[in-house]
Amino acid sequence: MQSPSYIALSRQTALWRQMDVVANNIANMNTPGFKTESMVFTDYLMRSRGSDGPWSDTVAYTLDLGTHRDLSVGPMQETGNPLDLAINGRGYLEIETDFGRFYTRNGRLMLNADGMIVTGSGHPVMSTEDAPFFIAPNESTITVSRNGTVSTENGDIGRLRVVSFEDEQALLRVENGVYDAGEQEPEEVADAAIQQGMLEGSNVEATQQITHMIEVQRAYESVQKMIEAESQRQRQAMKVLSGAQNA
Repeated sequence: MQSPSYIALSRQTALWRQMDVVANNIANMNTPGFKTESMVFTDYLMRSRGSDGPWSDTVAYTLDLGTHRDLSVGPMQETGNPLDLAINGRGYLEIETDFGRFYTRNGRLMLNADGMIVTGSGHPVMSTEDAPFFIAPNESTITVSRNGTVSTENGDIGRLRVVSFEDEQALLRVENGVYDAGEQEPEEVADAAIQQGMLEGSNVEATQQITHMIEVQRAYESVQKMIEAESQRQRQAMKVLSGAQNA
């Protein structure tokens, strides 16, 4: 395989990864707090083989550097559910998992069988006291203030731990809307703006992403045709050379 095929293959590989990212965006357009992701590309220049002079040719391979996350706040949706919470501004809820502390903006919460406030996946939501929240069986009214203080008719039971990070782009998505901070230390957000009975919708623009998916699919097919044409050209060239040698 020569340079044109390698170049085309690098582009096709990048397009395949880009399609995965776009498909994931579309799959999560109804996931509360989900942030749109996009691929980041660059060209990798390499001197072509056999060109050692000062004016040697270079070939450009496509290299994907990773993904960029759109951190803009999604649309606020009123639900009336007291355990639906939206963060109107910066910050993430801290949750406890079997693999350590993770972070999310998906505020669709619920009570488990033990009266603990958990995420839809069953992960406890943590307080500033580094403890989960428990609602007693005889408590029926749950109120969450703007600063994240959770209370019932019997009084305050704690304040939600809302944190931010120096580099939010470095957060690693481990599942839909849940992130691992890695080596970054969370910093508590003192001015967190919690809205009870609301959910932050995904900031995915459905029409834009579907259009993008079509464009990526067409580009992938175009590169595939180019690879096939180049393969055919090489086979034809070998046939001609073979015929000339046998003449």
